[in-house]
Amino acid sequence: MLGLLKPDLSVELGWTEDDYGNIVTAFQAAYAFGFLLMGYLIDKLGPKIGYSIAIAVWTVGHVMHGFSSSIAAFMASRVVLGVGEAGHFPAVVKSSSFWFPQKERAYAIGWVNSATTIGVILTAPTLWLFMEFFGLGWRETFIVTGLFGVLLLGLWWWLFSTPRETGKVSEGELAWIEHDPPESVEQVGWGKVVGQREAWAFAAGKFLTDPVWFLMLFWLPSYFSSTYNVDLKVVLLPMIVMYLLSDVGSIMGGWLSSKLIQSGRTPNFARKITMIVAGFCVTPLLFVSGLENMWLAVALIGLALAGHQAFSTNLLSLPPDMFPKKAVGSVIGLGGFAGGIGGMIMAKSTGLVLDATKGDYTIIFAACTVVYFIAVAIIHLLSPRLERASI
Repeated sequence: MLGLLKPDLSVELGWTEDDYGNIVTAFQAAYAFGFLLMGYLIDKLGPKIGYSIAIAVWTVGHVMHGFSSSIAAFMASRVVLGVGEAGHFPAVVKSSSFWFPQKERAYAIGWVNSATTIGVILTAPTLWLFMEFFGLGWRETFIVTGLFGVLLLGLWWWLFSTPRETGKVSEGELAWIEHDPPESVEQVGWGKVVGQREAWAFAAGKFLTDPVWFLMLFWLPSYFSSTYNVDLKVVLLPMIVMYLLSDVGSIMGGWLSSKLIQSGRTPNFARKITMIVAGFCVTPLLFVSGLENMWLAVALIGLALAGHQAFSTNLLSLPPDMFPKKAVGSVIGLGGFAGGIGGMIMAKSTGLVLDATKGDYTIIFAACTVVYFIAVAIIHLLSPRLERASI
């Protein structure tokens, strides 16, 4: 919502690109440190209670935007939002480790990733509905849409349970879900997690690639507004096309690596080769800046988003591949912290570069195209075979 409203808020509240960069940086900082807290809580309390706390916190942060006027107030709102939102991926990836064996896990996480993108797609028509159709201001819209967080909290508490708790899973299904080698580890502390090279392999991947997704979320609406004079919350089709393509990438990335494992390839080969293919899908960003044809830009950015989501799906599959279930939340937390730090650097750098170059995205897009290959190289260096961590 903030990204879509940024062109309007910049005019109304007098933000420079650097001001907006500082607001985004506040979110990234809270998101980064929030991962450390939420990853620990979700390992300690389980995904049902831990994710419920996270949803409640980020709903409060979301509503706070409607009462903000100064840059400091927006930064405070983003901090609360960031701490809560950090609980999302530790909870859902840990949940997937309960419900899916290794052969199916990446495909399942691909669907989770695609659902987050559906949320992004629905944001624009939701803003149009409340602001254009019902005539609400942006403040009231932030407050009213906070009800979606309350709805999500109720649905999560009502619907989620582990396979053995639900009472609706047959013995045959339980045997399939649990057919991976048994785990003897009951509890894993932070000291053991941060001492593992495998944890830092995941963290390096998040540090390098998460900023690209945040760049697209927070700056794409501004890019289309300044380059093509298009308001994405009113002209919905470009946004729908770009993020539907990212959905395809998310699901296909999970499907490809799961299919390779089922055909006899090692998880090491399946995950890494899929991430390399995904990295090549991002390279068309090199040709976006300066394009006069908006729809060609939409297609190239959509392909890049698809590549990112395919990469992200497989990256998120690594912690359950390499760590016992009791440590997955903490490992995701460490990676999310690293991704948040990378996002902070990206947010601050983007604001400064755009102010210095009068809105030219060429350098920024070029940087985005190389980080995926660097990430795979570092992951391979730290974990050449993606073996289980020796805890």
